[in-house]
Amino acid sequence: MGKKISIKEIAKLSGVSVSTVSRVINNNGRFSEETRQRVLKIIKKYNYHTNTLAKGLRMKRSNTIGIIVPELSNTFFSSLVEKIENQFFSKNYATIICDTGRNADKEAAYIRMLEAKLADGLIIISGKKTFDASLLSRTIPVVCIDRKPNDKKIIFISSNHYQGAVIATTELLEAGTQPHLFKVAGSSSSMLDRIKGFKDTLQNKQQLDERAIISLQADYPAGSNARRLEIRTELRQLMSSEQLPLGIFATSDTLAADIMIAARELHLNIPADLKIIGFDDAPIARYCYPQLTTIHQDITEIASQASQHLIAAINNSENIVEEVVTDTIIDVHLVRRGTV
Repeated sequence: MGKKISIKEIAKLSGVSVSTVSRVINNNGRFSEETRQRVLKIIKKYNYHTNTLAKGLRMKRSNTIGIIVPELSNTFFSSLVEKIENQFFSKNYATIICDTGRNADKEAAYIRMLEAKLADGLIIISGKKTFDASLLSRTIPVVCIDRKPNDKKIIFISSNHYQGAVIATTELLEAGTQPHLFKVAGSSSSMLDRIKGFKDTLQNKQQLDERAIISLQADYPAGSNARRLEIRTELRQLMSSEQLPLGIFATSDTLAADIMIAARELHLNIPADLKIIGFDDAPIARYCYPQLTTIHQDITEIASQASQHLIAAINNSENIVEEVVTDTIIDVHLVRRGTV
């Protein structure tokens, strides 16, 4: 029916009090099953919908989650955000997705906006540096993914980046190459863990050379001519000083795809002349030719853990205990395809 109806009218038609109707709508408090069905019948008959804004102001809840992500054009991040959004949707939460473009000022502005909109919690994904909890102007539950917070009371969930780097580097050594790590300039916690795993593996084999780590300009966008020109320059230098096949551990699948294109432009055969392993197992890994051997991050598990931890923190937000929380570290594994 088209007629709008108030909660008072529902109470009158159901023969119960307004407070009982409220308890039925919010599914809390005491009422009989018979009362519940009688109230729900009237609600359905008149197509009654709660005013979620007014309810949110009363309950100090918005059923909204803010997701801060550094780069949605990166297929790993976009896939992870999709999984997280689906998790929260299944729990009746809406999400506001904010792409910072790896800009610290934009990130701070988004956090202020989300706080102003009374977001119930925040998911902070990756980023250039440690997440600074002082950006928050009020106490709000936060889960950081692949980005260590500077506050031990903030929940931290991460893949085992160190383990992944050890696996990748070992695979390249066993393939008869002298591994080199390619990365984009930056010092995120996940990147630092990957570099440490790479260096420790080579050091254990007494093959560590500081020139094995090649850092590319952060200003050049992925897929740009400038980025691929820079990669070609680095590959030419390796070709003049190293025996083929070259071995490369790329710290992301997106970067690995750029390296593969640059290698083909130099007439390097993959995997005969250049063997390469990426990191993430993002969709782009399967679109490469040959398909990219890479380290798989379990985004389904990451999304599940993040949503569970954040919802639990939101539900317990009135009884926050000031204590250090345990980090959640999720294992990774190698996916062998055609580039090693």
